[in-house]
Amino acid sequence: MTQLYENAEDFIAHVPEMTPLMGLDLGTKTIGIAICDAFRTIATPRETIRRKKFGLDAARLEQLIDGNRITGLVLGLPRNMDGSEGPRCQATRAFARNFTQRREIPVLFWDERLSTVAAERALIEADTSRAKRAMVIDHVAAGYILQGALDRMAHLRHG
Repeated sequence: MTQLYENAEDFIAHVPEMTPLMGLDLGTKTIGIAICDAFRTIATPRETIRRKKFGLDAARLEQLIDGNRITGLVLGLPRNMDGSEGPRCQATRAFARNFTQRREIPVLFWDERLSTVAAERALIEADTSRAKRAMVIDHVAAGYILQGALDRMAHLRHG
């Protein structure tokens, strides 16, 4: 059974209602993490983990999944601006395949093209220092990724 989904309609059919989801901004050096409430209305940036080895990164994600009763992941897919997929998309898809072999959990790929730009803009508007922005940008971007998916899911529910 596939656990990797390209659209929100298919994804929400495979995650239990009234359970939190986790958003991930997968970078080459870090993974930004956001988690939403059980009502799936608000995405909250949580933390950024420094990537080490896949097994260690996956173990930390599993701790967060278990500790927060997460039933699905929304994984930012870093498409090129023209919509095509490059090496970073391939790496993201490989991470998702490897993770779902380790842990059965539905994963939604979510177009993240402007999430980091939006996160950076919001942090600048909040007068966040450059040093502080560098520390929080990845999990704030994960929040934008997850919030985008939550908004789409809400639209599908309320049609």
